Amino acid sequence: VSMVNELGVKAVGISGKDGQLLRCDKKLSNGQDIGFVGDIKEVNPKILFDLLEKDFLPIICPIGFDDNCQSYNINADTVAAAVAASVEAEKLILLTDVEGIKDKDGNVIAEIHKNEIYEMIHDGSISGGMIPKVLGCLESIDGGVTGAHIIDGRIPHCLLLEIFTKTGIGTLIKSDKY
Repeated sequence: VSMVNELGVKAVGISGKDGQLLRCDKKLSNGQDIGFVGDIKEVNPKILFDLLEKDFLPIICPIGFDDNCQSYNINADTVAAAVAASVEAEKLILLTDVEGIKDKDGNVIAEIHKNEIYEMIHDGSISGGMIPKVLGCLESIDGGVTGAHIIDGRIPHCLLLEIFTKTGIGTLIKSDKY
């Protein structure tokens, strides 16, 4: 938030508990309790619209709450995807520390249709920390987002390079509407 404010943007840090933004349920992994980790159940974007209307940029800490007001940590990529769908965003862009989705030979895939993602997870091409990223992208697309980009945020001007160049620098996951 401080870095964004230093750039001259009026940023406000909020958590998913603020304004009842992120309601969640306790997440289990293979039926096992994994602590205070949550799965998003509902996004209420009203606070986001209110802040944006007043020219504030909301920066969301991925903490949600359940029906008993218990706090839970939620995967940040999952939160970004759910928020994108809830505000009916045209695009979702995940700034990461990886170049994008790679094929079996290690080459970055510039564009991929959403239907190809599950096959890549099944064959092991997509694994580890990339799985929640791509599943979040698919959820956002199922929620109405047209395209989801996974790009390397370590590259200077990465957003401009992704949006304003023909092939971009990361991976674009396309919906049927794209």
